[in-house]
Amino acid sequence: MRSHLFILFSIVFFANNLFAQDPQFSQFYANPLYTNPAFAGASGNYRVVLNARDQYTALQNNYKTISGSFDFNIPQLGGGLGAIATSDVSGDGQLTTTTFGAIYSYQIQITQGFSMRAGIQGSFVQKSYDFSKFQFGDMIDDRFGFVNKTSEKVANQQIGFPNFAAGILAYTNLFYGGFAVHNVAEPNQSFYFPKSGSSQYALPRRYTAHAGMNIDLTNERDELERLSVSPNIIYMSQRDFNQINLGFYVRKQTITSGLWFRQTSQNTDALILLFGLRFPRWRVGYSYDVTISGAKTATMGSHELSLAFEIAPKKQTKRIFKPLVCPVF
Repeated sequence: MRSHLFILFSIVFFANNLFAQDPQFSQFYANPLYTNPAFAGASGNYRVVLNARDQYTALQNNYKTISGSFDFNIPQLGGGLGAIATSDVSGDGQLTTTTFGAIYSYQIQITQGFSMRAGIQGSFVQKSYDFSKFQFGDMIDDRFGFVNKTSEKVANQQIGFPNFAAGILAYTNLFYGGFAVHNVAEPNQSFYFPKSGSSQYALPRRYTAHAGMNIDLTNERDELERLSVSPNIIYMSQRDFNQINLGFYVRKQTITSGLWFRQTSQNTDALILLFGLRFPRWRVGYSYDVTISGAKTATMGSHELSLAFEIAPKKQTKRIFKPLVCPVF
């Protein structure tokens, strides 16, 4: 295991052709601002969302990601405002990425039943790691193990840079879909060469396309009493990595369940099982990724939890506002 630390460090900091990938959430609609900045204010309520993901639980020092966001609609601005913070920790060197972002979205009412939203996001990203937790070959003593000092050069252990994203949404009562671009300027994320303009140190753009439908299977007057199904698809691409999730939600009263299949550019990756409870002001969702690729014995699965709290504004606006009706897990 200790020899693996040296290999991992070498790959992360010295490889010329390796490009980092952004964290992902299986409950992508439960973390709307992370999926697409155009979601800011789309619910029409004051909304607080918390998400936590524990990925590949069989690995020691595996990937752990948490996210929190707040958004609301402002009629005077013609759209919504939002804020999001994300922290991702991975590896024995505790490589930590922390992001703080602010979002503005604008709603365009095309017709009475068809709306669009466009959103932009500005963020500040901070990356850090703990050099003292890495072990190198020149630290090994034949009798006592890792006891010597290393001659490896210590890079900057903390860097920061601005980052930007943009997205659009289109929706009716039946259909919804969107497209987003993150890491628009492809900022430099090198610890060793923070001033380099080389693309080999860039955080590559992440492209996201998502779409779905709401289909009522029963016709009760109360919407929550209806049995409904929502088939959905999301596609993400980041440099040479591609991923597609196909699945559906089934909702009846307060209960939502879902089943998903995730395919990456490299292999068939996972089945995603979802269970959620939704009440007038709050909701909670849990999902488990069942790894079905060849890595299943080494990585096991991934847990994900989402929590959200919404409050409707007391003062209603006369301006036309059509809330987005889509899954919330």
